[in-house]
Amino acid sequence: MKLLVSNDDGIFAQGIRALANTLAEAGHQVSVVCPDRERSATGHGLTLHKPIRAEEIDAVFDPRVKAWACSGTPSDCVKLALGALLPEKPDYVLSGINHGANLGTDILYSGTVSAAMEGLIEKIPAIAFSLTSYTAGDFNVAANFAVSLVSALDATQPFAPLLLNVNVPPLNTEAIAGVAITRQGTRRYDEILEKRIDPRGKTYYWLAGELTEDVLDPPSQSSEASSILTDVQAIRQNYITLTPLNYNLTCSLGLERLNHQQLHLPYPLLG
Repeated sequence: MKLLVSNDDGIFAQGIRALANTLAEAGHQVSVVCPDRERSATGHGLTLHKPIRAEEIDAVFDPRVKAWACSGTPSDCVKLALGALLPEKPDYVLSGINHGANLGTDILYSGTVSAAMEGLIEKIPAIAFSLTSYTAGDFNVAANFAVSLVSALDATQPFAPLLLNVNVPPLNTEAIAGVAITRQGTRRYDEILEKRIDPRGKTYYWLAGELTEDVLDPPSQSSEASSILTDVQAIRQNYITLTPLNYNLTCSLGLERLNHQQLHLPYPLLG
């Protein structure tokens, strides 16, 4: 298969090398377009007010992998790849393997997930991969699972493009409990804006924060979803999590409630 791989950790990150090289070794045609430096937590940001540059890279990946380092964000990278660099549309857009979890509300800020989402916007199936540790250095289990997942999805021929957010616990193969299909959970952080003074006496702020709790929110959609573990719950139990995502942020529960409320507005409500 033709696979486009990107990330938010940058061209020299260990995770993207493991993912791209393992996929190439499995016989896939792999192209890499990723940021030329760390771009974590950039969300779905785009570069609009300055040029985007891409430089072909020869020495970082397996010789079978064609790679570019891009000056833009993760979303820029995928847009540039699909619109200018690749001669053909890829079969999948893959992102990662991120160094650190992308669980629950993390995905709203994640450049890893946003790169994959860019593929979905273009109606290309996409997968975002994360290893749920900032200190673990072994990406082999996650990379090998990526090869298996791509093969399994291709064999089932999904009826429509989807985005899967995949989180892999930093364990050896024997310690992984299995694979769980999950819904998105919630994570909250104790955020601190630390005020500092630079050498020239000017004030600046440094954003920091610690994870305070993994919130086990009840589902806001169907009752059927209530029996499905969140990604936060499943990763605690040493499962690899597969969470289907979409870019449509419409709240179905909110639609239902608004349609049944008597809102006193200066204009008539449709319907």
